[in-house]
Amino acid sequence: MLRPRLAPLAAALPETVPFTGPEALERRSGSAFRARLGANESPFGPSPLAQAAMAAAIADGWKYGDPECHDLRQALAAHHGISADNIVVGEGIDGLLGLAVRLFAGPGTPVVTSLGGYPTLNYHVTGFGARLVSVPYADLHEDIEGLAAAARREDAAVVYLANPDNPMGSWWSASEVERFIHAVPETTLILLDEAYGEFAPSGTMPALDTDRPNVLRLRTFSKAHGMAGLRCGYAIGERQTIRAFERVRNHFGVNAVAQAGAMAALADTEHLASVVTRTASARQRITDIAATNGLHPLPSATNFVAIDTGRDAAFAQRLLEALAQQGIFIRKPAAPGLDHCIRISVGDDAALDLLAEMLPQAIDAAG
Repeated sequence: MLRPRLAPLAAALPETVPFTGPEALERRSGSAFRARLGANESPFGPSPLAQAAMAAAIADGWKYGDPECHDLRQALAAHHGISADNIVVGEGIDGLLGLAVRLFAGPGTPVVTSLGGYPTLNYHVTGFGARLVSVPYADLHEDIEGLAAAARREDAAVVYLANPDNPMGSWWSASEVERFIHAVPETTLILLDEAYGEFAPSGTMPALDTDRPNVLRLRTFSKAHGMAGLRCGYAIGERQTIRAFERVRNHFGVNAVAQAGAMAALADTEHLASVVTRTASARQRITDIAATNGLHPLPSATNFVAIDTGRDAAFAQRLLEALAQQGIFIRKPAAPGLDHCIRISVGDDAALDLLAEMLPQAIDAAG
């Protein structure tokens, strides 16, 4: 049968999804998870003010959302003390990563990232025909010196750094990040992913500098604000760099309900502070549960804990599968050097009670 032909680049790509969602795993197994501890979501949900704003916005769902996200950009600008011209809003950080790669990394051009870092970036780099250059982690921590050196060596179009980091939960101080920025060529775009910034210790995130054309700071409402399903994030940068997104972005990509919810969430500082406190408590409980069972939890500045199993990748995979059989969804890094670890997201009391109960059995089954 004759059919339209894919473009050459698309024809050469595999069919893939950067993350297998828990819903897909539930469909495969035929049963629902009892504890959802693998997607780095906030179990504490959106702000009550955000929920009310989104509920009210549904009545106007017949209208297109503002394609300029004007009111949200103005609110973000006031929140950060910068100009709205320094902000672009998109469909979460994932969407903004795709746009940034499309804008700055042409076919065959090098993009530097960490081996085992956020896979959605890799998906976009491959999808737009650019070339991935991977720098291994050093002692379970992103190697920022290695990333900067690779960016210089390759004359990279883009270099990506997550601070705090996913999947390991580690972080660099603001002064170290600033040194990294100055060590990268001015012609290389730095994608600084700060999705977990609200959970990080004071002194982790550098002061905003919107004068450097090669730095994009990526933020999201998915994590601390508990709006992962709404898909709303933003990038902060120099005006001309931000203006370039008007060439490629989906102007109706951020729906009106998400815009309303994001503005209300931004204003509810009390809820945000509560989430940060509850997240720290849940993170400590995961740490305690892991240590009690002879595993080695790593320090984390995020809403998850990476845990060194003390064994090999095969054991870590068996442990993940044993927990899944008990109805507990977690994830694990896949890259060599990290793949002996597992990663557990924060959960509510019921989910962590179940983890505490089932983890010893899962370790026995995996062993």
